[in-house]
Amino acid sequence: MTPRRSPVPLLLWLLVFSSGGVTEAIEPISTSIAVGMAAALTGFLASYQNMFCYFHECCRPEWIYFNRTGLQADLEAKLFGQHIASRIILKSVTGFMGNDNPKKPLVLSLHGWTGTGKNFVSQMIADNIYKEGMKSSFVHMFTAELHFPHLSQIETYKAQLQQWIKGNVTNCAQSMFVFDEMDNMHPGLIDSIKPYLEYYESLDGVSYRKAIFIFLSNAGGESITQTALDFWKAGRDREELELRDLETAISLTVFNNKNSGLWHTSLIDKNLVDFFVPFLPLEYRHVAQCAMAEMKAKNLLADPAVADQVASEINYFPKTERIFSVKGCKTIASKLDYFYT
Repeated sequence: MTPRRSPVPLLLWLLVFSSGGVTEAIEPISTSIAVGMAAALTGFLASYQNMFCYFHECCRPEWIYFNRTGLQADLEAKLFGQHIASRIILKSVTGFMGNDNPKKPLVLSLHGWTGTGKNFVSQMIADNIYKEGMKSSFVHMFTAELHFPHLSQIETYKAQLQQWIKGNVTNCAQSMFVFDEMDNMHPGLIDSIKPYLEYYESLDGVSYRKAIFIFLSNAGGESITQTALDFWKAGRDREELELRDLETAISLTVFNNKNSGLWHTSLIDKNLVDFFVPFLPLEYRHVAQCAMAEMKAKNLLADPAVADQVASEINYFPKTERIFSVKGCKTIASKLDYFYT
């Protein structure tokens, strides 16, 4: 492949010719002319970068800025039945983004059954930090089955993962990494990024302190559901549930689950996960709220009767009490498509 020629020599000649003509261009360049050329070139490159970043995403405040009000509004209007997760996410992200010199990256581990809002929250965070949201070139999503499918290649995956993270953080310190399907990830793989989550000021000249790491997992969902069910059976309101009622149980369950990507991980052992965020199982009323929100998102008339009908067709458990939705709000969009076609 033929190397691309740099445009800089051409720019230098143009500057020389414009300053003194062809005759002076072939004569030795004086110090004053050289300084003028350098200043002109610096100004040109700065203007070019500003123009480039006006049209193309760059790692600059024009493209990366935290909208706390937007995140709070999204959590309140679009996430249902998750009072614990909403509070933790808003406070942790706000505190981290408001700190110009964090001591370590923000590491969040989101746990709960499918359809309870884990991916949705990750999207909300991205939408309120990056102008391009999840489409931003500084937001990186990894899924176990797609990116790390073969156990026999785990050592290769470890090296690749380290290179991907190092390269992307070098490109932009405020990068965000989302690891989905952590319960399907090969044990030991995620430990390869442990150094990047530590309190190091820098590693090989790269600082990871402004990055965000989010782990999504169904692991721990059983213990979360059991605690929520115990509260219901005791006649207590689910809003009485607090983080302390769930966090320790989640971390222990995940740490000791051999089928979890966080099994015996040093990330937990070394307390590098800032928060284990529980996502509670959703009740009938929450599913109906999801249906109403989805209708609004589709620019449809928000009809409570339709929302109730959609919610009534969802499967619930336990079989006798039918308290919690089996799939949360995961199939709401497709069911609404059925009703409106």
